[in-house]
Amino acid sequence: MATSRMKQRSPKGTVRIKTSNDRLQLVFSHGSKRHYLSLGLPDTKLNRRAAEAKAKLIEADIAFEKFDPTLAKYRSEPEVEEVLEEAGVDLHTLWTQFVEFKRPQCSPNTMRQTYGPYTNHVKRFPTHELARANEIRDYILLNLPLDAGKRLITRLAACCEWAVDSKQIDDNPFQGMASKIKMPKATAKKGLNDINPFSLSERDAIIKAIEKDQFCPAASSRKHSYYGPFIKFLFATGCRPSEAAALTWQNVAADCKQVTFAQALINTDSGKEIRLGLKTQEQRSFPCNRSLKKLLKVLKSQESLSRALVFPSPAGKMIDTNNFRNRVWKRVLDGLGIEYRKLYQTRHTFITHALEAGMDAKDVARLVGNSPEIIYRHYAGKKRKLEVPEF
Repeated sequence: MATSRMKQRSPKGTVRIKTSNDRLQLVFSHGSKRHYLSLGLPDTKLNRRAAEAKAKLIEADIAFEKFDPTLAKYRSEPEVEEVLEEAGVDLHTLWTQFVEFKRPQCSPNTMRQTYGPYTNHVKRFPTHELARANEIRDYILLNLPLDAGKRLITRLAACCEWAVDSKQIDDNPFQGMASKIKMPKATAKKGLNDINPFSLSERDAIIKAIEKDQFCPAASSRKHSYYGPFIKFLFATGCRPSEAAALTWQNVAADCKQVTFAQALINTDSGKEIRLGLKTQEQRSFPCNRSLKKLLKVLKSQESLSRALVFPSPAGKMIDTNNFRNRVWKRVLDGLGIEYRKLYQTRHTFITHALEAGMDAKDVARLVGNSPEIIYRHYAGKKRKLEVPEF
């Protein structure tokens, strides 16, 4: 009886589902009045089902003359609130799950150095609503360098693609977004590690500013000058910062005439650790010139040999190069008005000026642990001044 009555009356109040401002809306007439009920839900398959259920409820109420003209009943329906909560999975939640999915597939170093910074960026997004992906994109491009922003958006697309495959969301709002970001030609063509060495005058100004605490805050308990020997050593040897941070007195000859690089500082899930071996070889020897030998002898006389590290942090632990970069390096370059470059550019600076001073590329390669081919391709060909001999 009730079913028959519903079938007869339902045509009187058909509820249509529309979208307005990317949100689902129910549109219907009752009596002489037109009603527009916004559900506040983005248009997804899951939310469409919620809207259909709400539409059927309204149609049934109209058919059975139980319609609430204030619409309060339809705005506060518990079923819709539950669907809202189910549909409300946000980007931060998906990213956290995605990182855990990737963890077994990546090295601890990759997780710390790549996914760690990305996670910090995701936390700072002004919104985590997937429906506002364009706002997230604009925020990223406004607050990160273009190439870094493009990489982050690519990772977000991978995260959401994983979520689609996992049936947590219906659509990937970041799909194809990164491909539409066009890099300037100059940026797209940068070479190996963006080689951009400091000039000798810039090098000397940086060392002097650090040694003299020129830009160190007066109230700071950790003076920049503490790191003077560390930065001079980087410029003087062209070693990787991770190699200098892991250097121990056992690897320095008693007379300070030679340094043996045999280990490097790496990041792991349990913190920073010293790993035996180098990036491209097991170890390499570096003969010290007069100025470097003098630097090491002064350090050796000041240090307690129980502290094995040649360049410990002020607390006696391993130097945190990220901390050094943020507290000292950036401040000094900014204060001097020198274009910002990564700490790794100290290595490129040594190689470049060693070649310009007349050292053979094969000898430079031995000193820094690169192949002669790399030196010729990325340094010698760019920096060597061409002259045509008389013949």
